[in-house]
Amino acid sequence: MSILDPFSELLSFFRSQRIVGLDIGSRYIKVIEIKDTSKGFQVERFGIMPIEPELIVDGSILDSLRVVDGLKALFQNTGIKTKNVTISVSGHSSVIIKRITLPEMTEDELTESIRFEAEQYIPFDIDDVNLDFHILGPTEEADQMEVLLVAVKKDKINEYVSVVQEADLTPAVVDVDAFALENAYEINYDIESEQNVALVNVGASRINLNILKSGVSVFTRDSSVGSNIQTEAIQKELGLTFEDAERLKHGETIEEVSEEDADAIIQNSSEDIINEISRSLDYFKGTFMHEDVHKVMLSGGCILIKGFQQRLAELTGMEVEMIDPFRNVRIGKTLDKDMLREVAPQLVIAMGLAVRRIGDR
Repeated sequence: MSILDPFSELLSFFRSQRIVGLDIGSRYIKVIEIKDTSKGFQVERFGIMPIEPELIVDGSILDSLRVVDGLKALFQNTGIKTKNVTISVSGHSSVIIKRITLPEMTEDELTESIRFEAEQYIPFDIDDVNLDFHILGPTEEADQMEVLLVAVKKDKINEYVSVVQEADLTPAVVDVDAFALENAYEINYDIESEQNVALVNVGASRINLNILKSGVSVFTRDSSVGSNIQTEAIQKELGLTFEDAERLKHGETIEEVSEEDADAIIQNSSEDIINEISRSLDYFKGTFMHEDVHKVMLSGGCILIKGFQQRLAELTGMEVEMIDPFRNVRIGKTLDKDMLREVAPQLVIAMGLAVRRIGDR
């Protein structure tokens, strides 16, 4: 898949070195280090660390110093020595992904002309974005080809690159959440011919959607909705602190709060998230030759919330399955396998980032 790799020329001599997947979310920072073996990928180290909710809001880093401290602590706690990391960005207001049709040309020719070709599709000043592309192949129309175009605002990239560098790490590759999600899926599952599979990641403040047709990305969308909706609803309805609302959301008991009341609030607020997912799926169906989505593959912290996966299946009428990011991946002998499995839904994007290599396209 296409990536944003603004550092590849400077860091190409690192090509053979190991790289770490680093997913900086608004509630958790996740990291995975893997190695290639004769039997495939193997997880060597991993870690997940909560951060305060006010540090990153709507994808913007508001307190870089504390995020840097969190990154340093996470790498120290996990024992990861590798400095090269892959990070990713998302956001409907800062990331544009479009499938476009252009006259047939070579990759080198498109590299030379991509800024000119992209201007008519990007609603930002072309000087304010980093561009990348991936040629998908010829169209049915003669002498035309389909291209996946990616544009990310430079200030968004620079924001995340800066905190990574301040944590004494090297941002070797910058990817997009939707593509990292796809990477994690592809290494663990077989491509289903003529099937439309929706990869859905629900984090604290975002939903990443990537629909694959026969294993090729045909539709992506980011939404600024996430499981914070549930936490905020619990806080408001029950008068709890953020921390207690989070505990209740994840199945812990809080004194003087009945399980029935908590479940009702969680279910009602879950439907707001599910409705957002449904709108994106309906939009795909309405704009992509009226094709149906055959299966939803789900990841993110929402999976850990009681009843969410089942409720999503009920309200969409679709088969919903959890993405297992380690389905075809070996686990290092020294790792806590139970803990890894417990947090696996939250590590899908980090796993998709960990398999990247400097210089990939």
